Amino acid sequence: MQKKTLGRALAGAVAASLALSVVSLNGTAASAAPKKLVGIAFDLGGKEQPGFNQLAYIGFKAFLKTHPGWAEKDLQGNAADTDASRAQRLKLLIAAGANPVVVVGYSYENALKAVAKANPKVKFAIVDDNIAGAKNVEGLLFKAEQGSYLVGAAAALSSKSKSVGFIGGVNIPLIQAFEAGFKAGVAKIDPTIKYQSAYASNPPDFSGFNAPDKGHESALGMFQNGADVVYSAAGSTGQGAHKAAFEQKKWSIGVDADEALYASNAPYKTAILTSALKNVDVGVASFLSDVVANKFTPDAHLFDAANGGVGFTTTGGYLSADIVAKVKALQKQIASGAIVVPTDPKTVTLPQG
Repeated sequence: MQKKTLGRALAGAVAASLALSVVSLNGTAASAAPKKLVGIAFDLGGKEQPGFNQLAYIGFKAFLKTHPGWAEKDLQGNAADTDASRAQRLKLLIAAGANPVVVVGYSYENALKAVAKANPKVKFAIVDDNIAGAKNVEGLLFKAEQGSYLVGAAAALSSKSKSVGFIGGVNIPLIQAFEAGFKAGVAKIDPTIKYQSAYASNPPDFSGFNAPDKGHESALGMFQNGADVVYSAAGSTGQGAHKAAFEQKKWSIGVDADEALYASNAPYKTAILTSALKNVDVGVASFLSDVVANKFTPDAHLFDAANGGVGFTTTGGYLSADIVAKVKALQKQIASGAIVVPTDPKTVTLPQG
């Protein structure tokens, strides 16, 4: 009898233990329910790639701080990409359950047009572009000319030779706006400063965004012609300009993100005076927050000096406190509308360098 009683007790204990395990497992399963998913389609490189890619991911992380119920799935581009491969990447994110989806870079324009139309319930944002007429796409556009104006002022205030230069990646309106802002910022400080400019390529040739050798050659020519500060709005072509500045003991200026922090620029970071910021993270966080709050509105959304969309960097401390104060004062005037920055470099006059 004692053995039977003991056996029943043990059986009861095991059953109770199993029941508790089931409750525990059920509880764990409930707490580990799949999170809602944000998709991010990166351009070349991934979320650790400095520039647009990394900033877009930082924007998601900023969103996550106030929306912990979300997770992120990303896919990245490659050098052999076509419109078809980019479209397939977007489809894979949607198939994984991602909604909304952040698309990094205007190279996705054609792919996004088709995929967004075929998936009307998915909300998208595209950095540096806008899909006009698409009811489920938000364009994240940045007043890049304003950030360029700020570094133009910094260049003029830092120049000892009173001569500066600009290198554009491709001679298109988007990059011309960078030049216009930079040129206007220089002219605001000193309209007698000599000015030089060059573009690495002309459309339909877009190789100028990935031609460090051309950047090096152009910057070197400008330095040898008297410039002591050169600003590049040219993608990786700007790395060549940084190299030339380092070699010549001059200054270069980065674009879009803090180029002094790029691993690829590490050998030349002491030559990078500042960088014009295009705060993609601000735009991405804004888009995601709008989606969650049911405030999503399609078409172009502009980010500028007034809403933190553009700025400049002070990494390395190469800009004096006085120069930083002066540039910040100009930033406030742009934000208030007191200064309107042009987008056509032909409207700004400076002596030819």
